[in-house]
Amino acid sequence: MKVSDILRVKGNTLYTAGPDEPLARAIELMAEKDIGSLVVMEHGDLIGMLTFREVILCLVKNGGAVGGMLVRTAMDDHPLTCTSETELDEVRRMMLDRHARYMPVMNQRMLMGVISFYDVAKAVVDSQNFENRMLKAYIRDWPEEGAPAA
Repeated sequence: MKVSDILRVKGNTLYTAGPDEPLARAIELMAEKDIGSLVVMEHGDLIGMLTFREVILCLVKNGGAVGGMLVRTAMDDHPLTCTSETELDEVRRMMLDRHARYMPVMNQRMLMGVISFYDVAKAVVDSQNFENRMLKAYIRDWPEEGAPAA
């Protein structure tokens, strides 16, 4: 299974922020849309990721206030990325190694979407459930021993 399979099911709604936007506005957008990350774009290029992890770290550093801080000050400026052709097993390994919950999907320099650890886990579980149903159906239809082959 590839990342493109997840994106096909997930859809292509993307939420972005600019690096010079107020951090408070980015947090409001994340809360309003019930999302855990924003892709930070500048001049059409991915330059970072803002996730709830970066927001929390920023709040802790600043005594619980964001004040006039900008997205640039809180974002991860070296986000982990993959392509739509990356195999799901590789994405899982990458996300686990870096403790990443969100990963932008890039084809060349074009942002194709963002996948979350939840999306990856759901795809794996759905695939295993399908395989389990197919195996059970195969076993149910197994010919009895001594029965003539059809």
